[in-house]
Amino acid sequence: MINEIVAFINNILWGNGQILIYMLLAAGIWFSVKLGFIQIRHFGHMFSVMKGSNKSDKAGISSFQALCTSLSARVGTGNLAGVAVAISLGGSGAIFWMWVIAILGMATGFAESVLGQLYKVKDANGEFRGGPAYYIQQGLNKRWLAIIFSLFLFLGYGFIFSAVQANTITDALNHAYAIPTLYSGLVIIILAGLIVIGGLRAIAKFAEWVVPFMAITYVLVTLAITVINIDLVPAMLWDILSSAFGLQEAGAGAIGAAFKHGVQRGLYSNEAGSGSVPHAAASASPNPDHPVSQGYVQMLGVFIDTMILCTCSAIVILLAGGASGEGMEGIRLTQNAMSTHLGAGGGDFVAAAISLFAFTSVVANYAYGESNLHMFKLDNKIGRTAYTAGYLLMILWGSMAALPEVWAAADMALGLMTVINITAIVWMTPTIVSISKDYFKKRESGEEITYKSGDCEIQGKSEKGIWD
Repeated sequence: MINEIVAFINNILWGNGQILIYMLLAAGIWFSVKLGFIQIRHFGHMFSVMKGSNKSDKAGISSFQALCTSLSARVGTGNLAGVAVAISLGGSGAIFWMWVIAILGMATGFAESVLGQLYKVKDANGEFRGGPAYYIQQGLNKRWLAIIFSLFLFLGYGFIFSAVQANTITDALNHAYAIPTLYSGLVIIILAGLIVIGGLRAIAKFAEWVVPFMAITYVLVTLAITVINIDLVPAMLWDILSSAFGLQEAGAGAIGAAFKHGVQRGLYSNEAGSGSVPHAAASASPNPDHPVSQGYVQMLGVFIDTMILCTCSAIVILLAGGASGEGMEGIRLTQNAMSTHLGAGGGDFVAAAISLFAFTSVVANYAYGESNLHMFKLDNKIGRTAYTAGYLLMILWGSMAALPEVWAAADMALGLMTVINITAIVWMTPTIVSISKDYFKKRESGEEITYKSGDCEIQGKSEKGIWD
């Protein structure tokens, strides 16, 4: 009965109903228009905000650490397997629509991250915490809705998603090297436990070192493959564009498949609108000291995840002729493509990449759940110990078992989280526009960009002492 209810809800959200696809698309267009296409007009400023991004204090992590923490969660199997699925089911044209949804998603990511930073609070340790539950409670005065969001977040990010990512790692290592899943699962638990026991700051420091390394390595390998196959690049680009608009002979029905799968995979990968990233944004001590600066930082995160890393996977697959690979989906298509370019070492590289990509997600997911302990007054030793124990046990369980029903429950949790978050941020559009205009005005006039309570009109109120 429970499985049937979960399947019914998922079919409405993700399946035939596709409510989430339309909601996320509409939100991207809405915030792009309301913010004057900020992702295009302020594209350069998005990078310049990162100049002073390594500054932190006792209350918050640095902006760069917040970016890397959010990328830890964003960059996962979707960047490798998800792109392959999009190409396999939607053809090369899916990549074009993945780019489009990333550009729109940048505006949504900006909006939710600004709110996360504006309505952040201090937990029992005097550290910044925040996220959709906090801006729903303080901005909209809907504690009941904030509690529901937090419960879905605990179910998804706190427990099940980490189990799914652990399963991906153990399965990849078992397939490539015949390592028993129990052994690799225990290693994951030990490594993750050593990191998360130090709390958000330890997770942020881990992300600060690992994420740039894995991203730069993946980009460099892709650049090398592109240079080696430079003569095929013009045809590849034309194939992406022509397939996206159905210009090829078989293209009449293909445009629909390209659009659907490109949009879906782009949305799944960059997480813009799901309500996960505001947790990382809220944890930062921003520089400039204004909530909008975190909007730019996390907008950059969407760009890096989809426009750079997902595109790298697409290039590797398409230059290997992957779009026409019959009967081959997901990670196998990526592994096959990489092996075509790098020989036997290609499979090893993908196995290493997916293990690292997935492990960073396992660690960052903990931080998102931990940020919501304060909502229930559980940000104490007992609450954190209980949460950490449950988190590690779920990783061990997920590393050894096939859990399709549990994964379906996680999809439902993510879907309902997204519905609540999109509804909330659209509801709070006046606040997002007001505080963004405050930042734009101060930047254009050359005055110091700082925010103090009362500088502009907002819905509800931020926590006393944060912006006073």
